Amino acid sequence: MIIICEECGKRYRIDPSKIKGEQARLKCRSCEHIIIVKKPEEKPPEPPSTPEAKVVPEPGPPPESPPPPAEPTPPEEQTPAREERRAPVIPAKRKFALGLRVKMILLFFLIPVFLVAASGYIYLKQIEGLSSMLTEESKTLITKFAERSIVEKARSVAAQVSLYLKAHPELKKQDFNNNKEFKRIAQQKVGNTGYTGLYELPDENNIWRTWVHPNTKIIGIDMAKLRKPLGRNFPGFWRAFTGVRGGKEFSGYYTWMDKDGTFREKFMVGTPVEGTRFIIAATTYMDEFTLPLKRLERRAEEIKARTRNMSIIILVVTLILIGVIVSIYGHTLTGKIKDLTAIADRISVGDLDAEINIKSGDEIGELADAISRMQESIRLSIERLRRRRR
Repeated sequence: MIIICEECGKRYRIDPSKIKGEQARLKCRSCEHIIIVKKPEEKPPEPPSTPEAKVVPEPGPPPESPPPPAEPTPPEEQTPAREERRAPVIPAKRKFALGLRVKMILLFFLIPVFLVAASGYIYLKQIEGLSSMLTEESKTLITKFAERSIVEKARSVAAQVSLYLKAHPELKKQDFNNNKEFKRIAQQKVGNTGYTGLYELPDENNIWRTWVHPNTKIIGIDMAKLRKPLGRNFPGFWRAFTGVRGGKEFSGYYTWMDKDGTFREKFMVGTPVEGTRFIIAATTYMDEFTLPLKRLERRAEEIKARTRNMSIIILVVTLILIGVIVSIYGHTLTGKIKDLTAIADRISVGDLDAEINIKSGDEIGELADAISRMQESIRLSIERLRRRRR
């Protein structure tokens, strides 16, 4: 059975036995017009002719070939044999996949959000690490500078005491703290609240005694008796105090309790006085040197917190702007593509009057112009075919 497309005139050969039911729907390969094919009714077989009606042909020339059809199909419109034997197959619907809008959100929003957030996090961590490193390095440098200053102060006082004792050999150690001139030399200021003092190496009874000190109550006493009043501070103090055993310079830290009951860290240097058994001790609180650094640390923490907050705000605003821009642009782009898809579907079913109202200067505009030209070309082709059929 041969069917002809009503729109473009293309011919197809269909096997009626392949049609299930009373009719079938086919799509033309040329114009994609939907063709409805009805299954032909089967005619009952004709009864055999009677002998009386049988006519014996007379011998003569063979019958002529059948005349050509009244309306032959134009050569350019004839369908290849394979097309006439097989009906066009309508492509199946594509499986569900991610839409263009979802892909745009994924590629231009979620991934940039992750990258920006990761870079912001790394940036903040680097800032915090740099701030901590600078603070620690500054604290180390200031501490070393303070220690060196205290050591130099102890050595300077020890040299001055040595010169004074050589010039005044008659001065007894029991009178050191009462001699104003000697005390002015042996007891000097270190830092804001620190001071220097003079004590002696242990005697034959292994007793350590102090001879110059701001606290007159400990002058000449056995320094080991301070164990009880100093309490838990005594071991650290005693280790730094007796570190000069053997006449060598020694320095160390220990914890000291102030009058208000607070504990603060002190640094003490013991420097031997040349040619004598005396030791110059220089001691002071280390936080006096690091106090400006602590103020700097607090200021750095404030700046770091302010920078972190500003970075977070900028990051959030950036992400919001990216999301809004991607959402608006994606909605506009996918809307145009959906409109063009709908128009293409209407053209595929024969609606050649669908109007394309998409105006754009980019590739979407070029696609709309191409579909419009295709629509006009199909319309002109169908009109030419109809004129030829007429």
